Amino acid sequence: MRLTRLHVDLKLTPGAEFDLPSAQARHAVQVLRLERDAPLVLFNGDGHDYPARLIEVRRDRARVLIESRGDPEPESRLDIHLALGISKGERMDFAIQKAVELGVTRITPLFTRRAQVRLDGARLDKRLEHWRGVVIAACEQSGRRRLPVLETAADLESWLGTALGEGRTRGLLLDPLAERALPALPTPESGLTLLIGPEGGLDSRELEAARHQGFQGVRLGPRILRTETAPLAAIAVIQALWGDFRDA
Repeated sequence: MRLTRLHVDLKLTPGAEFDLPSAQARHAVQVLRLERDAPLVLFNGDGHDYPARLIEVRRDRARVLIESRGDPEPESRLDIHLALGISKGERMDFAIQKAVELGVTRITPLFTRRAQVRLDGARLDKRLEHWRGVVIAACEQSGRRRLPVLETAADLESWLGTALGEGRTRGLLLDPLAERALPALPTPESGLTLLIGPEGGLDSRELEAARHQGFQGVRLGPRILRTETAPLAAIAVIQALWGDFRDA
């Protein structure tokens, strides 16, 4: 039987007893139908899993006992920052979810000229909260013990000015017309920032601005991939060439 993993935004200590927050309690009791003495794993993003047990279950309440603290999650071989043009609903959710499963450490949603989604104020706050939920659910499913950072959404051209941190990370721009393919690049010395446009891609002005700020155009292959497929293919190739998949 698959062991349930739940994220809780609380300090976790072996031996501690507490009531699960209401959302997690409802999920455990009403959705998963866990009963008293059921085992589960809690994590809060500090890099550890905390094996626990339900010691009291009611319709709207679940009390847990933390039994131990697991080993720390190994640090990733390569820090991958995904900067992704905001796309429509499920496409963006899918890209974020799978990028987390593949091991990115940071995600920045970007407003671009060809973006078909317009968000501001309360609508933007609500969407960011939704994306944080997608990140957390992907960590629960994939076993990640550290939460990737979800940055606030930014305007692409403003973001480009600070994106590479004065050259401390390599910037890669997915471009189907680029001369070089990912496998032709040298091994990165530190991290990578991967820039990908929305539906329709980045326009010529945005491409030029990215190159001016140090982003190098790279292609994945002979086909043009959708905005939700391109980051996943690129991250998988990066992980296989230089990252976590080399140790798999």
